[in-house]
Amino acid sequence: MKAHEIIREQLATARYVMSRYLEDLTDAELHLSPVTGAHTAAWQVGHLIVSEKRMAEGIRAGAGVDLPAGFEGAHAKDAPADTTGAFSKAQYAELMKIQRERTIVLLDSLSESDLSRPAPEFMRAYAPHVGSVFGSIAGHELMHSGQVAVLRRSLGKPVVI
Repeated sequence: MKAHEIIREQLATARYVMSRYLEDLTDAELHLSPVTGAHTAAWQVGHLIVSEKRMAEGIRAGAGVDLPAGFEGAHAKDAPADTTGAFSKAQYAELMKIQRERTIVLLDSLSESDLSRPAPEFMRAYAPHVGSVFGSIAGHELMHSGQVAVLRRSLGKPVVI
């Protein structure tokens, strides 16, 4: 197996897990917090979109999805809990899909040796090489999917994975 194939599998696995956790949540449920002080599932997903865009554009300018006005601010780490209500589940799903397609196009445009280049400076503490950035995208999505799983449990949703 080659590096590109492994990375594609990591990205696909992370997206599968998150998609399963989101598939039966309603718009209203997406905007709930599982516990006081925690970000909503909508914020988790929006944060992932913004982060993936930033990481992809760190590798190559223009590799990110165009986001609606106010989207990045609504999903900032210090954003109040009620700032994501303007965005629907369908919007999140579409933005996730487009950004992941752009991430895969970016990956496919890189050679094996490109993956060994140093990552952009702002990512090097957690992803020292360009290839590591793609692994971080997948790992980040899996980490946040665990937070969505907590919301599912608080809502009494069935275990899907």
